[in-house]
Amino acid sequence: MENPYSATGGITVLKGNLAPEGCVVKRSAVDPSMLKSRMSARVFDGEDAAIDAIYNRKINKGDIVVIRYEGPKGGPGMPEMLSPTSALAGMGLDKDVALITDGRFSGASRGASIGHACPEAAAGGAIALVREGDMIDIDIPAGAIHLDVDAAELEKRRSEWKPPEPRFTSGYLARYIKSVTSAAKGAVLE
Repeated sequence: MENPYSATGGITVLKGNLAPEGCVVKRSAVDPSMLKSRMSARVFDGEDAAIDAIYNRKINKGDIVVIRYEGPKGGPGMPEMLSPTSALAGMGLDKDVALITDGRFSGASRGASIGHACPEAAAGGAIALVREGDMIDIDIPAGAIHLDVDAAELEKRRSEWKPPEPRFTSGYLARYIKSVTSAAKGAVLE
């Protein structure tokens, strides 16, 4: 107790205008140089498009990869985002590029991998309003994440946003999409 490995736990919850209900990062896996960062958004509607951009070297140092529509409703079911974080690490970018998603991560992820952004994009969360090149400020020690877009512009974007068609319109997954709550509430069915 007198000489802990770390003064904090390994997990940090971040909140701010990008994730008012919170998002989660494995702080212990983030390079110290990235604990406080200002990064340019690279926006992808789904994991596959993000992985394609990573493998085709379209992601650069200082970018934050935004993967949306992978939350409880959008996924549906919050698929694990280990592939894009592994790809970033494999490309040697895990100390220079962050990733935020409304999907989830396993304990094996490393780098500034921020998941469970709530509310999710499919429910109209702010992650749905991020545009290519927007600046995002991350302050892990302060537990903060901020989309640097003024409130009036965010409201304008919100008024123009239309929810995507659900990936499933019949069967159990359609029922799940209609009934699942936010990840901040456990992604349980109402």
